Amino acid sequence: MSSPTAQPDLALRRGLWLGALGVAIFALTLPMTRLAVGSPEAPLMSGLFVAMGRAVVAAALSALYLLATRARWPTAAQRVPLLLTALGVVFGFPLFTSLAMRHVQAVHASVIVGLLPLATAAVGAVLHRQRPSWQFWAWAGLGSALVVVFALTHAGGSGLGLSPADGLLLLAMACAAVGYAYGGRLSRQMPAEHVICWALLLGLPLTLPLAWGSRPEQALPTSAWLAFGYVALFSMWLGFFAWYRGLALGGTVRVSQVQLLQPFLSMLFAVPLLGERLDLGTALFAAAVVLTVFLGRKSPVNAPTNTDNHVLSSLPTKGNAS
Repeated sequence: MSSPTAQPDLALRRGLWLGALGVAIFALTLPMTRLAVGSPEAPLMSGLFVAMGRAVVAAALSALYLLATRARWPTAAQRVPLLLTALGVVFGFPLFTSLAMRHVQAVHASVIVGLLPLATAAVGAVLHRQRPSWQFWAWAGLGSALVVVFALTHAGGSGLGLSPADGLLLLAMACAAVGYAYGGRLSRQMPAEHVICWALLLGLPLTLPLAWGSRPEQALPTSAWLAFGYVALFSMWLGFFAWYRGLALGGTVRVSQVQLLQPFLSMLFAVPLLGERLDLGTALFAAAVVLTVFLGRKSPVNAPTNTDNHVLSSLPTKGNAS
């Protein structure tokens, strides 16, 4: 029998591995979205259709999954966090990224959203009533400054300026941080798989008419539909099965740092999929952002309650998982 102190360590390791699996799935989201929406010169699906359509497909799968597992209805106390989760990961992040990806390359977008791990950790710290040290916020400020500098110097055109697409990506990052943190918190109260399923169904009355109204009416290449299928099945659904379970097991603040790998993986995927070029300047900016997140993770975070160390006791057991 394992000792009580070994259980949190085991939960953290499992959480990190599941988080890494979720990040690997999410890393293809930006390149696949770019493949689905096309470019300004050769537009394909609209950003609105990609965002809402992928949510509709995932919601249909969610309904079947919830019926098959005989899931309990969310309680009254869980409905507001589910709504916030849906606003973040069903509407905000997919919509803003889909609109932005027609105008920026996936390599560029990967750097802009490279601050997501720190943003997720910050929101998670607030939700769990933790008190990050001044060093934590100092690294957060430096990382934010690096992202803004990158956006200003890579905006394209003449002179410096923050492009509208970069603003959309920053909004997407903020939405994802909120959706990840609230979803990870809910995964302590219900099976992690049910969190994304209920969030998708909660948004269906809005996503369905928006997807139908923005559906493509012209013939599209197979590659665009395959990319759309990926973001619907994996980015919008299965990836969250692993991601939210990882956040519940290891704690949002800790496991969110696994997203350090995501910018690099997205860049690597974009090179063969889209034929993009990974220049030295972009790689250096990405590495600098990742370094600030890594150092911010090392900074002290004081918590009045031992929330993250008692994950196993708050997770649903097999007996009440349905």
